[in-house]
Order: sequence, then C-alpha cells, then structure tokens
Amino acid sequence: MTAPLTPPPQQPPDNDPWQTHAGSSHPGPVEEVPAVKKDVRDAVLIALAVTLTGVVLGLLWLWLAPRVPLIADDKAVFLKDTEGEEAIGGDGTFILLALGLGALTAGAVFLFRRRGGIAVVLGLAVGALLGSVLAWRLGIWLGPNQDVVAAAKAAGKGVTFDAPLKLNAKGALLAWPFAAMAVHLGLTALFGPRDPEPEWVPGPMDEIGPLDSGSSGSSRP
Repeated sequence: MTAPLTPPPQQPPDNDPWQTHAGSSHPGPVEEVPAVKKDVRDAVLIALAVTLTGVVLGLLWLWLAPRVPLIADDKAVFLKDTEGEEAIGGDGTFILLALGLGALTAGAVFLFRRRGGIAVVLGLAVGALLGSVLAWRLGIWLGPNQDVVAAAKAAGKGVTFDAPLKLNAKGALLAWPFAAMAVHLGLTALFGPRDPEPEWVPGPMDEIGPLDSGSSGSSRP
C-alpha cells in the first residue's frame, strides 16, 4: 500500500495581471506627468502675466473715466450737474476697456499656447479676474480723494471738485474674464490644432468579397 501523493505547490500563472515582474514599467502614467507639470506651469505664468496687465487697465480707467463734478456749501456736498451721466460713465468705461483687454490677452495667450486646455483657460480666467480687481483698486487709489468732506474743505465753498472714482456695478469685474475666455475659445476652435481622424481598420466582414451569383445558387443538371 503506497502513501497518497501530495499535490505539487501551485505556481502563479505567468499571465497574472496583478503580479509585478522585475523590470516591468508602466509608461502610460509616467509619460503624462511631464505634460501635466508643463500645463500647470504655463497656467501659473499666464495668470501672473495677465494679473500684472491689470495695471494698464487701471491707468486707462483713471485717464478715460469721466469725472463727476461736486460742489459744497456750508451744510452739504451736492452734485453740480444733477442730470449728468458721469456717475454711470465710470462703469461703462471700465467695462469697455475690460472687454478690449480681454480680447488682447486671449490673443496673446493663444499665440503663447497654440492649443487649449483646462489649465490654460483656468489660468487666463483667474489672471483676468485678479487683474480686474487690481485695476479697480489702483484706479481708486490714484484717483481723486476718497474723503469727500476733506476734499470739499480743501476746495472751498462754491468751488467745483471731482468726486471719488467708483465702480458702482461690481459685476463689471467679470467683463474681462468672460471676454478673455470667449475669445480664446473662438481662436482655439478656428485656428487650433485638429485631432487626427481615426484610421479605418477593415473588419472580418469587409475582407469577404461579394458572393458570386453563379456559385450561390444550386447547380442545374
């Protein structure tokens, strides 16, 4: 009587997808890392450059925005021209300048990066929003005195002086980001690189030619 044979230890199959082989590499994710880093770096550079462009917008707004004339007496400060539209002219000037600068910055970013991408568009939008805030605060800081009472006392009774520069509609700060994203999207759609069309691979049915009508029917005697 012989002893029962013990089964040999089972070896893992060679095609086990979870088995790690020595020297194996995964080029897919590794190759994508440099491209992601480059996109993030370009997005940061774009955001910084566009933000600094806000200085230009602030100076242009300060130069081109209409002034609101004020006049003071012994009791209060009044608008010199109660029917004037200078008060809303400051907002309109800011919006028009922001729209134009949005188109220019979008064109510059497209020339810098000929293709689109979420990182590039996000950097452009963030930089445009920060640039609008910078322009708004810079124009107010360099503009007429924000202390109306002190300005009235400095000007004197019955003397016209300029009101502080204001942005009444804070939604004007979004004009630059929206214009920049819209123009950049249009440029990318019109002049950006096209994705290669997929190659046609013949299938098994395509390799079969048309059936011969003579051989398809039953043979006649």
